[in-house]
Amino acid sequence: MEIGGKQMMSRGTGRVYRIVVRSELSGTYAVAFEGMEMETKNGDTVLTGTIIDQPQLYGMLERINGLGLELLSVRALPDDANPGDSENREPEDPEL
Repeated sequence: MEIGGKQMMSRGTGRVYRIVVRSELSGTYAVAFEGMEMETKNGDTVLTGTIIDQPQLYGMLERINGLGLELLSVRALPDDANPGDSENREPEDPEL
């Protein structure tokens, strides 16, 4: 839908993103990343969740920068991905 030259996104739209930062963040950071699932693994934190538009994505990236965190990767997951699906998680390292 377009109103006044600006594109409006309807509620419930967006893409699921996986954002990885260096460092295992504690639960106190959950407020900064509200709406995102946080998982710590091998010294990194994986944030997964639906981001409705580019301004929200850039806001999340600015928040990461403002907290002094090192951004390792940002990845848009396939359109049919759900944030909590085990198939969308990083593969486990095989045990030796």
